[in-house]
Amino acid sequence: MIYIVAALKAEAQAFIDKYKLTKVKLANSTIFVNDNMTLIISNLGVTNARNATQTLINQFDITDDDIYLNIGICGATTSYEIGSLLEIGSLVYDEIAYEFKKERKSITCVDEAISENIYEIVDMESYGFYDAVVHNPAIKNFHILKVVSDHFEPERVTKDGTKKLIFNVLESIEILCVPN
Repeated sequence: MIYIVAALKAEAQAFIDKYKLTKVKLANSTIFVNDNMTLIISNLGVTNARNATQTLINQFDITDDDIYLNIGICGATTSYEIGSLLEIGSLVYDEIAYEFKKERKSITCVDEAISENIYEIVDMESYGFYDAVVHNPAIKNFHILKVVSDHFEPERVTKDGTKKLIFNVLESIEILCVPN
C-alpha cells in the first residue's frame, strides 16, 4: 500500500483524480482510498502533518511493502525551476538537522510561510511527517517529495497552479517510489 500525506487538497487532487480515489471518513479525518493507495490531507503545519501521518500509522497494519510519502509544494531559490520535483534526504527544523537519505536535497521546515530568500528550499510540513515515520521501526520505506511552487513568493501560489504542478510530476513520483 502507498500512504500519502499532503497538506492541501490542491496538492492531493492529482492523485485523487488519476487513481480514482474515493473519499472516506476515518476518525476525525477524511482520507481518499483505492485498493493500492490511501491519502490523507493534513492541513498546513508540522503538528498537523505529524498527526495525520500518525493517524495512518495507527489505523493500518504496516507491512514491509508499504511506502509512506509526504507530497507537497515548497518554496526555493531561483536556482530551482518552478515545477522541479525534489527528493528530500535531509531536513532542518528548529535549527536541528536530520539526515535520512544521502545525496538528496535538504529542506528547511518552518512554521509559517516566508517571503524572504533565507533558505535554499523551504516547506511547512516535512518535519511533522518525518517525525512520525522515523519513530515507527516498522516503516521501512518513506519519501519526502516536494515540487517547487515559488521563489519565496507564497502569495503567487494558487490552487489550480498547485494541482497542475503536482499532476505534471506524477510519473516521476511513480518512478521514484518503486521499491529498489
